[in-house]
Amino acid sequence: MPNITIDGKSYDSDSLTDKAKEQIMSMQFVNSEIKRLESQLAVCKTAAAAYSMALKNEVEN
Repeated sequence: MPNITIDGKSYDSDSLTDKAKEQIMSMQFVNSEIKRLESQLAVCKTAAAAYSMALKNEVEN
Protein backbone atom coordinates (compact mmCIF):
# COMPACT_ATOMS: atom_id res chain seq x y z
CA MET A 1 0.00 0.00 0.00
CA PRO A 2 1.16 3.55 -0.64
CA ASN A 3 1.66 6.20 1.98
CA ILE A 4 -1.40 7.90 3.36
CA THR A 5 -1.54 11.55 4.36
CA ILE A 6 -3.76 12.72 7.22
CA ASP A 7 -3.81 16.40 8.15
CA GLY A 8 -0.56 16.96 6.27
CA LYS A 9 1.31 14.13 8.01
CA SER A 10 2.41 11.12 5.95
CA TYR A 11 2.12 7.56 7.27
CA ASP A 12 3.49 4.31 5.86
CA SER A 13 0.30 2.38 5.21
CA ASP A 14 2.10 -0.95 5.65
CA SER A 15 2.81 -0.03 9.28
CA LEU A 16 -0.80 0.89 10.10
CA THR A 17 -2.84 -1.29 12.41
CA ASP A 18 -5.51 -3.57 11.00
CA LYS A 19 -8.13 -1.28 12.56
CA ALA A 20 -6.63 1.74 10.75
CA LYS A 21 -6.62 -0.19 7.47
CA GLU A 22 -10.29 -1.06 8.02
CA GLN A 23 -11.03 2.63 8.53
CA ILE A 24 -9.28 3.44 5.25
CA MET A 25 -11.34 0.81 3.45
CA SER A 26 -14.52 2.19 5.02
CA MET A 27 -13.60 5.71 3.94
CA GLN A 28 -12.93 4.51 0.39
CA PHE A 29 -16.31 2.76 0.30
CA VAL A 30 -18.14 5.81 1.62
CA ASN A 31 -16.40 8.11 -0.85
CA SER A 32 -17.39 5.78 -3.69
CA GLU A 33 -21.00 5.81 -2.47
CA ILE A 34 -20.97 9.61 -2.30
CA LYS A 35 -19.76 9.78 -5.92
CA ARG A 36 -22.43 7.27 -6.98
CA LEU A 37 -25.16 9.25 -5.23
CA GLU A 38 -23.91 12.53 -6.69
CA SER A 39 -24.16 10.95 -10.14
CA GLN A 40 -27.71 9.81 -9.43
CA LEU A 41 -28.58 13.29 -8.21
CA ALA A 42 -27.24 14.80 -11.43
CA VAL A 43 -29.40 12.41 -13.47
CA CYS A 44 -32.46 13.30 -11.40
CA LYS A 45 -31.82 17.02 -11.74
CA THR A 46 -31.50 16.61 -15.52
CA ALA A 47 -34.75 14.65 -15.65
CA ALA A 48 -36.53 17.23 -13.48
CA ALA A 49 -35.40 20.02 -15.81
CA ALA A 50 -36.63 18.06 -18.83
CA TYR A 51 -40.00 17.37 -17.19
CA SER A 52 -40.33 21.02 -16.26
CA MET A 53 -39.60 22.07 -19.84
CA ALA A 54 -42.07 19.51 -21.20
CA LEU A 55 -44.75 20.74 -18.79
CA LYS A 56 -44.12 24.35 -19.75
CA ASN A 57 -44.41 23.47 -23.44
CA GLU A 58 -47.60 21.50 -22.81
CA VAL A 59 -49.22 24.31 -20.84
CA GLU A 60 -48.26 26.97 -23.36
CA ASN A 61 -49.70 25.02 -26.33
